[in-house]
Amino acid sequence: MSESAMLSMTKNTGPMLIVLSLLIALSFVTELAKAETLEVELRIRDHLFFPSTLIIPANQKVKIRVINEDPTPEEFESFELNREKVIAAHSQTVIFIGPLEVGEYPFFGEFYPKTAQGVVVAK
Repeated sequence: MSESAMLSMTKNTGPMLIVLSLLIALSFVTELAKAETLEVELRIRDHLFFPSTLIIPANQKVKIRVINEDPTPEEFESFELNREKVIAAHSQTVIFIGPLEVGEYPFFGEFYPKTAQGVVVAK
């Protein structure tokens, strides 16, 4: 291979290496962000939320895994969190909230609102 051909290949691979490096860095940052999402568990049993108080860090996105152990569906509802989701009997779902400012954010079960009550506390 001639020297000019090798020089031409070197010039062409430079931009490709930069793009490849950026893609690898972006992939790493994306995976890091996924790993930093806190996951908490919330169970529905006997038309009650367990725990009834979820304490989470303020200013951080949180993944709530809601597990319905009841033989009936329930709807997670919160006006303050702007979330509502029906969880079928004996199933589970994921609800993302945040980042939230410091404060308290009530939620309830729409199908059994007198018993299924809870609060997210962001500290």
